[in-house]
Amino acid sequence: MTLNDRIGKTYDETRQADPYIVQRLLHHLGIVDGTRCLDVGCGTGNYTIALAQSGLKMVGLDSSQTMIRKAATKSSDIVWQIGSSNALPFASESFDAVVSTLVHHHFDDLRGSFDEVHLVLRHGSRLVLFNATAEQKRGYWLNEYFPTAMARAIRKYSRLETVPRLRAAGFEISKIEPYEVKEDLRDSFAYCGKHRPWMYLDPRVRAEASLFAQLADPEEVRVGCDRLARDIESGRIRQVMQTYAHDGGDYTFFVAIKT
Repeated sequence: MTLNDRIGKTYDETRQADPYIVQRLLHHLGIVDGTRCLDVGCGTGNYTIALAQSGLKMVGLDSSQTMIRKAATKSSDIVWQIGSSNALPFASESFDAVVSTLVHHHFDDLRGSFDEVHLVLRHGSRLVLFNATAEQKRGYWLNEYFPTAMARAIRKYSRLETVPRLRAAGFEISKIEPYEVKEDLRDSFAYCGKHRPWMYLDPRVRAEASLFAQLADPEEVRVGCDRLARDIESGRIRQVMQTYAHDGGDYTFFVAIKT
């Protein structure tokens, strides 16, 4: 069973589309009601559904059968497709936009995936990616408590080379916009607890984030959570958070145009 199939069973217990992120995705897509948009790596469809509710004609694709089955139970108005980002099962130039949130670090062949997206996009259309960079992850205060898992994540993200591979696939980079985690964030992805450190003490939150579900050793999680709980109680966590404060954002919106 793959990681996504495993976490897909309980994914929606802590994960949902964040309204601010949805608003920024719509802004960067720059498209109107009725536009056909593909969500690559849609998971259980939270962002796919939110974008559809804003008027887009959405198609959601994911390699996990568990994720797609759950997505289909939440909306019958969206076309749900099991498939790989490296071999998109769609005709050339069949979409007006493509979006991908918090997933392209899982793609087996990033350049190949971008080539596929370029193929199914119409000329002049946009791909919007939302994810972190390795440099941003170095600024997470999670490094204080889960250093081995974070080092593995940073190495993984260091290999992404998102912008060069987008350009190699034929995209022009239109905008790179940093995003800082908000205090009222509704989606419990990896750095969801930036301002609410107690969230990481909840095993349900950890179970749905690949940082903990895939990259962290159980013993490191146990020790790290114990330290974090003590620091929250003593107030030391505020000093730790301040030590890692930076102005480079926590995640990034990458906006690319098919030229």
